[in-house]
Amino acid sequence: MRLTADRVVAEAADLADRGTLSLAALAERLGVKVPSLYKHVGGLDDLHRRLALVGMAELAAAVGTATVGRSGRDALRACASAFRAYAKEHPGRYAAIQRAPDRADATLAAAGDTLTNLVLAILHGYGLDDDETVHATRAVRSALHGFVTLEAAGGFGLPVEIDTSYERLVDLLDAGLTSGTTR
Repeated sequence: MRLTADRVVAEAADLADRGTLSLAALAERLGVKVPSLYKHVGGLDDLHRRLALVGMAELAAAVGTATVGRSGRDALRACASAFRAYAKEHPGRYAAIQRAPDRADATLAAAGDTLTNLVLAILHGYGLDDDETVHATRAVRSALHGFVTLEAAGGFGLPVEIDTSYERLVDLLDAGLTSGTTR
């Protein structure tokens, strides 16, 4: 199979999800020497940038599909479920999207904006003003990210159903949003 930038990034995404991404591992998987990768990607930093683009696009698609036609609590629940499922299924790609995009990189910034605007739209449905919606977005992202990160690390050892805890977290977020404030 011919080596292309898309194939290099797809294989890198798979390796990242397995927690084994390095240029050496990627080259080995593709059956080439490391210098051959540089014909298709500009090194490890460029590869991480491309993984962030892939991750943002995939997560935006998942959240968009899950929330279309929904509002309020239903939209928040669907968003949270899609977010958690993506983080579980694609941990390496999920990790790649955690930094705020460099605003000087128009492509990366646009991908980040697409994902952010989806969440902002969901939270605008709670009747919050623009500033409160930004605060709510940060709170929701922090809560969901914290939960999925702890879950992935095996941080929940108590013998109570984790799915129920996640549902309760989303219920708490909804209650706070419904009250009209993130304070």
